Amino acid sequence: MPNALTREKSPYLLQHADNPVDWLPWGEAAFAKARAEQKPIFLSIGYSTCHWCHVMAHESFENAEIAAQLNAHFVPIKVDREERPDVDRVYMAYVQAMTGHGGWPLSAWLTPELKPFYGGTYFPPEDRHGRAGFPTMLNAIAHGWQHDRAKLVAEGERVIAVLRQHADDKKAEAPEPLAVGGGQAFEKGFQYFYEAFDAVQGGFGGAPKFPRAANLNFLFRVAAIQGPASELGVEAIRMGAATLRAMARGGMHDHVGGGFHRYSVDEAWFVPHFEKMLYDQAQIAVNCLEARQATGDERFAWMARDIFGYVERDLTGPSGEFYTAEDADSEEPGRAGEHAEGAFYVWTAAELREALGGDFALVAAHLGVEENGNVPAQLDPQGELRGKNILVQRRTLAETAGQFSLAPEEANDRLLAAFAKLRTRRAGRPRPLRDDKVVTANNGLMISALARGAQILGGVNENGQREGEGLLRAATRAAEFVERELHDAARGVLFRGWREGRGAAEGFAEDYAFFIQGLLDLHEAGFEIRWLQWAERLQTTMDARFWDPDRGGYFNSAADDASIVLRLKEDYDGAEPAPSSVAAMNLLRLGAMLHDDGLRQRGRECLEAFRAQWGGAAHALPQMLCALELALESPRHVVLAGDPRSADFQALAAVMHERLGPRRALLCADGGEGQRWLAARAPWLAAMHPVDGRATAYVCEDFSCRAPVSQPGELRGILNGG
Repeated sequence: MPNALTREKSPYLLQHADNPVDWLPWGEAAFAKARAEQKPIFLSIGYSTCHWCHVMAHESFENAEIAAQLNAHFVPIKVDREERPDVDRVYMAYVQAMTGHGGWPLSAWLTPELKPFYGGTYFPPEDRHGRAGFPTMLNAIAHGWQHDRAKLVAEGERVIAVLRQHADDKKAEAPEPLAVGGGQAFEKGFQYFYEAFDAVQGGFGGAPKFPRAANLNFLFRVAAIQGPASELGVEAIRMGAATLRAMARGGMHDHVGGGFHRYSVDEAWFVPHFEKMLYDQAQIAVNCLEARQATGDERFAWMARDIFGYVERDLTGPSGEFYTAEDADSEEPGRAGEHAEGAFYVWTAAELREALGGDFALVAAHLGVEENGNVPAQLDPQGELRGKNILVQRRTLAETAGQFSLAPEEANDRLLAAFAKLRTRRAGRPRPLRDDKVVTANNGLMISALARGAQILGGVNENGQREGEGLLRAATRAAEFVERELHDAARGVLFRGWREGRGAAEGFAEDYAFFIQGLLDLHEAGFEIRWLQWAERLQTTMDARFWDPDRGGYFNSAADDASIVLRLKEDYDGAEPAPSSVAAMNLLRLGAMLHDDGLRQRGRECLEAFRAQWGGAAHALPQMLCALELALESPRHVVLAGDPRSADFQALAAVMHERLGPRRALLCADGGEGQRWLAARAPWLAAMHPVDGRATAYVCEDFSCRAPVSQPGELRGILNGG
């Protein structure tokens, strides 16, 4: 019989709506039931594309006997971490502190007052290898609650007190000026990544390897600040570029359909966890774009286009909104009802031979195809990939072309045609579940990526269209969707998510930070003043709802949610950057664009609030370190005067994005509403106008402006130190 989750919109919660477990969603109804019945809460947190969440669901939550245990002794609550990241972070912090590790599914037992007293991640359905299974844990905790409840309640109180004290202790007194501490942290961060770099396989450390985009963002900022040709710049670019090339060659890259899987279980980027997340696509695309600026290598531009093509085809909704993810698991072709991880993506040699005909040998040589499968048993503990091939580039294009006596161009064309055939063939397979929930934060990241792509990939494509215009249009449509569906203009607040209508949860700190960043990037790509105006208003709302007036930085959740027993601040740039890392950069950018010293000061205060973390372990907050550049330098501006739609204006704008360099606020003096609005905040902008009827660039730094220039070559010379 269906449970209460049938009324929810989250794909993850709906996956559990037919479980025999009497799940309730997070909310007062569940809390009141726990208080009334004086039962502990069993809290299960996951997300729709989580492989081990599926495993535990099948083994335990679909098991009638285990469900009966849960229903009899607990109030079971299900949470989609992508809907409620604030809830997830509180109980993940507890599980990590208790066990030393975390992950999903997250399993936690709480008092009726929502205080945790025991937790873990995945539990097997029976005792294994000395580890208690889920039924054993349920029996033990139910017994403890019945016979020693006071001890468990006291443990919950103690845990919350310890976590609160730990959070309060994190702000350190600054022993030296920000410039000194920041410089030292930059050196420590670079040294850490230099020593951890895998010179053979790319990436940092050993298996598993994650595409932690903040690492590469930091390295490319090192190169931009030190100079791409400096000793540190060369090394930083080498590490970043080598990592991206290795990722692109590996099985973590979907060679057929584009985009990147979540992470690699091995050190060579070969065997992935096959889910695809929107936030990964967005951040890796930005890494590729910056690698293109750093190296001039068109392969990185191709990688960004590969991601954008995948997102446009498979993760974009009818109104331009972006969906959250695609699952790792799907039904195996020809085996109805049987699911396996990666089933949609892997191939037998026979399947490839049938699909490709005469091009099979070429593709097999290039992509490491073996007759009996190419996945070693030690990388396939579940046996799901036995006899299958993960497509992975084993040879360079030149090597493959040479083997088959082809010109590189011909080999490339044949490979691309083969991929198109495989894409068509693969489309006939059962697709992985797509989480079509729209999350504001993730859409903000994708808007940023597309806006940056519009700036850097501005050329004309094979259809005679300006590539940048298409990317800018996609970013604009997504921003307009959020404005229409996920923004309450009367109150000035964002909402977290949308699926068949707007969700109930209001936005969290990451939604504001990531979306404001997207608006700033969108403004600098298309120069529509509405996006900068909205970014300013949203920053005011974010400050009011999430800023810590006592210690600085941003809490993850707002103060008015009584269900959050502990307000935390994210202090690690992981799969997604910490909200305060992005917010610090936003504040400094906004301060420069709007000539607002108050915003710049708040940006510096945000950095200071986390000095203990980035000062002690710089590699934990590489994204936040990127903001130090703007905090320690006086603002740099480039004002382009003219019509943003004109060819001469766009030619000047293109120069701004040719290569890495110091960050500059890019503004438009359009002679209209936008310029008047900006000049009300920065009066010196009022006098900037085109010279002799041509779009003109004004480069300003150190509180003075260079003579205006109208030729791209002149602007290039100034930016490059001429």
